Order: sequence, then structure tokens, then C-alpha cells
Amino acid sequence: MASIRKKKEMEQTQRAHLNNPDALPRNSFNETDMRLQWNKFAQRLSDTGQKIMATYMQINDPHLHTDGFTIRLELPNEGSKVDFDNNKHELLGYLRGKLHNHDIVVETHVNEIVSTKYAFTPEEKYEKLKAMNPAVEILRKMFDLDI
Repeated sequence: MASIRKKKEMEQTQRAHLNNPDALPRNSFNETDMRLQWNKFAQRLSDTGQKIMATYMQINDPHLHTDGFTIRLELPNEGSKVDFDNNKHELLGYLRGKLHNHDIVVETHVNEIVSTKYAFTPEEKYEKLKAMNPAVEILRKMFDLDI
């Protein structure tokens, strides 16, 4: 009997929250906290085998809009945007719970320029390494190495 009563009380409080969205928490948070929770969720997805969604989340760093509750993410193409948007509900629930703000919205934008260029030839690989660390050029000259 007591468990049935508790269950009914819980259902009533849940209905009260659904009927009164003003009662839901709206705590402020910063971009660092948001990125920490974002990366934790991406890792959780990866660990549970949902690698595609985890990859979408890690393609670019999300940015917190100046309004304080809109999170913006750039994706490389329209297909990944559609796939991400179809699967972001679990992410929204997680972020809203962990950051204690039920106004959080995730916006996705397509930026075709974001797509990464892969280095295939030895020259391209060398140029990529040189861009990451210019000292590679000094070492190449010092040891008289070919590309």
C-alpha cells in the first residue's frame, strides 16, 4: 500500500512539472561545464557502441551562444546534420539534467569547409607534419632527409 501511494505521489509531481514548465530548473552554466558534460556523454556513447553519434559530437567543439542556453555545433554535411538531429534527444535530456537547465537547445549548422583534408602522399604527410611542428623542417635539413 505504501509503495502504491509513493508511486502515485511521484506521478503527481512529474505531472506537475510537465504542466508547469516554469518549475523546471534554469541554472546558468558556462562553456567549460557544458563541454565537460558534452565530452562525457560522447565517451558514454562510444563505450556503448553508438560510435556514429559520438563521432558527430567530437567532429568540432560545441560553442555556447551568448544567450546562455543555446549550444551550437557545426557538422561537415547535411547527412550528418539530419542524423545528429534525429538522435539528439538523449543528449538534450542528459545535458539538461547534468547542467540543471531545461532551456538548453542544441542547434546544428552545416559547414562544408569543415570537412578535413586527408594526407595521402608522402609530400602531403610531410606538409601536414611541418604545419603542426615547424622543427620537422630543421631536422629534415640537418639529417639531409628526402621527403
